[in-house]
Amino acid sequence: MNSNVTHVPFVSFKPLEKEMKSEIENAFNRVFENSWYIGGNEDKKFEEEFAKYCETKYCVGVGNGLDSLMISLKALGIGSGDEVIVPANTFIATALAVTYTGAKVVLVDPDIETYNIDVNKIEEKITQKTKAIIPVHLYGQPCKMDEIMKIANDHKLYVIEDCAQAHGAIYKGKRVGSFGNAAGFSFYPGKNLGALGDAGALVTNDEKIATKARAIGNYGSDYKYHHIYQGNNSRLDEIQAAILCEKLKCLDEVNNNRATTAKKYLEGICNPKISLPKFIENVKPVWHVFAIRCEERDRLEKYLNEKGIATNKHYPIPIHLQKCYEDLGYNKGDFPAAEYISETELSIPMYYGMTDKEINYVIEKVNEFS
Repeated sequence: MNSNVTHVPFVSFKPLEKEMKSEIENAFNRVFENSWYIGGNEDKKFEEEFAKYCETKYCVGVGNGLDSLMISLKALGIGSGDEVIVPANTFIATALAVTYTGAKVVLVDPDIETYNIDVNKIEEKITQKTKAIIPVHLYGQPCKMDEIMKIANDHKLYVIEDCAQAHGAIYKGKRVGSFGNAAGFSFYPGKNLGALGDAGALVTNDEKIATKARAIGNYGSDYKYHHIYQGNNSRLDEIQAAILCEKLKCLDEVNNNRATTAKKYLEGICNPKISLPKFIENVKPVWHVFAIRCEERDRLEKYLNEKGIATNKHYPIPIHLQKCYEDLGYNKGDFPAAEYISETELSIPMYYGMTDKEINYVIEKVNEFS
């Protein structure tokens, strides 16, 4: 029994920040002393190191994860009149990125086992207007990228990977983000690689995409006061870049720690009411979220919260049932797998530095639920 544990947060930044306090302070001081806050050496250094980490040639820092996808789409020339395929059970930013280019969101139901886009349902949604697919490596679990790339190549479509939750995840020996034409990352503080505020980046192996994306994120400017695109103001600032450079050094350690916690959950939770996450062969997930399912999800949530265990729901309302996407014309029942996941998914605590007592307490209380 773990009677001395009374509260387990859903996420905590404190263990890592405590270990990295001096590195983070030094990074901030370095930028402050240089008095250069946008587009300097820290940004350049992080872009080089993150591109190398992702096994890509180029990285362009931007303001947030949503912008990383939107700018990638714009750099590929996607806009009004085009259609982009998106999984029906992702965070709404994936869909908004498409909408903000003027293109139409076309949803595909997920695989109920992996929560990722069902590759067997993609081709039936492809039309003459389809220009791209955005596979989302949801919860840090890699998609079936070889099959997705084959579909894209067969139909001459672009692929933009949404890696917002999958920093460092591996599919068949390759980092996610290195398969498609481009990939977007979020460095929101709660991510496995998190900044101290909003931040993001896109990676690509295509120099033309990288060059155009950089211009689009800088007011559409290729050099000062010369604007070749109707761009955005979306740039990674120096302070966040400097901090991300320090955190990148220990990202694999962070991911391995999460994997250890996930292994304990997978081996320890044995309640027949609970469905545990599954992942395909030849992958290395990074466990951004540990998503369980339960037919009595809301009662389980209330029970765990009463026991001092914080939880979250990813995501309780699927995109096609959100009011802001009523214009797509979808109805309840159109995407049964996405709806079922939204009604039964519950995320339990998962973060770097969880203690064995905290992990065992969560396992104990989940198993005691009846």
